[in-house]
Amino acid sequence: MTIKSISASEYLTKSPVTLSEETDLFEAIHVLLEKKLTGLTIVNANNEVVGVLSELDCLKAILDGSYYGEVGGKVRQFMTQQVQTLENVDKMDVLEVARIMIDGKRRRIPVVENGQFKGQVSCRSILQAVKDFVGTHDASENCIYE
Repeated sequence: MTIKSISASEYLTKSPVTLSEETDLFEAIHVLLEKKLTGLTIVNANNEVVGVLSELDCLKAILDGSYYGEVGGKVRQFMTQQVQTLENVDKMDVLEVARIMIDGKRRRIPVVENGQFKGQVSCRSILQAVKDFVGTHDASENCIYE
């Protein structure tokens, strides 16, 4: 099966959950758990991407904090600050974005336009694009669910 070009902009999550870098770590953990997310984009007051916070970032913060006897703090202390972002996703196809994500070992990539956070493309949205493209494939034919 060959997958033709599917615009990444069609699978852009335009209103993902975001947090401020001033959010308390445990509040961020609550959001991750409540919303069943693996990570969040962190934006500043100007809606600029300043980091991402993943489940692994939170686990590391808890382990490091327990070692030093001080668990907690603000998201800015624990977020990953070196964040790859995408621009012009309307000119990219989902397979191109998938390659960037795989090469960078990312589950999501924030999308910016004129420096402002616009949304994100995630592994899940790319998988949805493939599912939509295939359309008629019935996954139950080849899978066993228990």
